[in-house]
Amino acid sequence: MAEERALASERSQGPVTGLYERPANAFALYALAHGAGADMRHRFLQGMAQALAAAGVATLRFNFPYTERRQRRPDPQPVLEAYVRSACAEARRLAPDLALFAGGKSLGGRMSSNAAAREPLPGVRGLVFLGFPLHARNAPSTARAEHLRALELPLLFLQGTRDELAEIGLVRELAVSLGARATLRELPGGDHSFALRKSAGRSEAEVHAWLAAEIAAWMRPLSARPGP
Repeated sequence: MAEERALASERSQGPVTGLYERPANAFALYALAHGAGADMRHRFLQGMAQALAAAGVATLRFNFPYTERRQRRPDPQPVLEAYVRSACAEARRLAPDLALFAGGKSLGGRMSSNAAAREPLPGVRGLVFLGFPLHARNAPSTARAEHLRALELPLLFLQGTRDELAEIGLVRELAVSLGARATLRELPGGDHSFALRKSAGRSEAEVHAWLAAEIAAWMRPLSARPGP
């Protein structure tokens, strides 16, 4: 069961709400940021938190200030990055015994990597992207990913092959260019929200379980190493 937490930030935007969920068999903790159009209680993040818990991964979901205020327009990037940093610090405090990872859905994942590229996130062993938003809709580009080249952290990309914000050919090229530290896992037919057409014959819960299994399998060897 998720525990509600208050998270603050050094950027004086006020506290935001977090949800901490730790299964009994947890071996890692994922600071999980939400996407641009929904908050931490969106059904996708709730489903992922449950699936990750079943796979042994604890989660700390959190709102950004704009979603805490129930507004639609995202905060400026420095504010978003500051709250990623605060969430990671709170995650370390909550579970110093667990290997820490950061990232999130779409915007949340990109702000996590931008924060880490600007200044390392203490204790974070890797970044997990649930649909990295590589470019705007109908405007293929890799400019949003240039900051990833400054990172030395392991990176896990989970992408739908039908993602309108990340043309899969460009994502594949990006992963190759980043070398051994980048891992790409594709969901055939998945869109930006990892939704599949009915003809695929896989339920939303099955997709969440697949994503969680891929994340847990990637995290395990990194968690077993000595901490940073």
